[in-house]
Amino acid sequence: MALHDLSGGAAVLARLADVARGTLPRYGLSPAATVTLLNVSENATFRVDDPATGRRTVMRVHRLGYHSFDAIASELLWQESLRAAGAIRTPSVIPTTDGEQIVTVPEPGGGEPRRCVMFEFVAGVQPPDDRLVESFAEIGEITARMHTHTRAWPRPDWFTRHHWDANAAFGASPRWGRWQDAPGVGPGEHEVLLATEQTLGRRLTAFGKGSDRYGLVHTDLRLANLIVDGDTTTVIDFDDSGFSWYLYDLGGALGFLENHPDVDGMITSWLHGYRRVCELPEEDVFEIPTFVLYRRMTLLAWLGSHPNTDTAAEFGDDFASTTCAVARRYLATHG
Repeated sequence: MALHDLSGGAAVLARLADVARGTLPRYGLSPAATVTLLNVSENATFRVDDPATGRRTVMRVHRLGYHSFDAIASELLWQESLRAAGAIRTPSVIPTTDGEQIVTVPEPGGGEPRRCVMFEFVAGVQPPDDRLVESFAEIGEITARMHTHTRAWPRPDWFTRHHWDANAAFGASPRWGRWQDAPGVGPGEHEVLLATEQTLGRRLTAFGKGSDRYGLVHTDLRLANLIVDGDTTTVIDFDDSGFSWYLYDLGGALGFLENHPDVDGMITSWLHGYRRVCELPEEDVFEIPTFVLYRRMTLLAWLGSHPNTDTAAEFGDDFASTTCAVARRYLATHG
């Protein structure tokens, strides 16, 4: 896998801001509208402010080669269906003046065109870090409502999203790169993590992909992707949504928290919230550590292929060693 194409520093971000600005006439915004970088992760996200109207929105500029047009359209369709069904609150997609949800704009200087989507701006804050255990009950309930919806939702024939299965993490061309290439993976870490990969592969195969266990999921239901405004919680960032095990959503919620001292309390709280909506057999519950560590391994690979992101700067230095600590505990019970 090539390095993430948004990892080129200030020059790339300046071009992406120009791309975002280039979309604005399509939405009927005034020439005075401004774009401000919010985040660089899988994509670049900008806040758009139009002083002429007082309107504030969010523009997502997609990285190259990650999602097809149909895959982005599928994401937006699922997000809209969740909101329309009342399953969860999601940001609405703002169409252009001619009704298009996805805009394609070339980079300045003749670069490859990028796909862009504008969303409503959602006011609020993410749940506080000092209430992690309590917040996971709400995450569990939200997750269960999403799973209930997706099991019954009739997808159109053209619907397409990535699969997040063992091949996506450990196959010949892993989607987020190889964990072996992540920072901090030396010979000692390699030995532990190779044994972990082999154990995960066996257990995921044995767990299977039956329709009661595998389907369309968000994959990244972390606190950072929840916006709370009073009694209303909005779920954002469906960009990595795809097909995987339903329990992968718990692994995603625990992303970067797998070694936290309260992780067991967070899992218990998530289960309590989830079971308010859906049943979850104890044999599935026993396999939760598999999906938590599977997610951790994908994040380790992600850090290696996204070296210039804010996330890599925050977590990259010791992520491999702490992943090994999680892995050793896992191998002691599931190896």
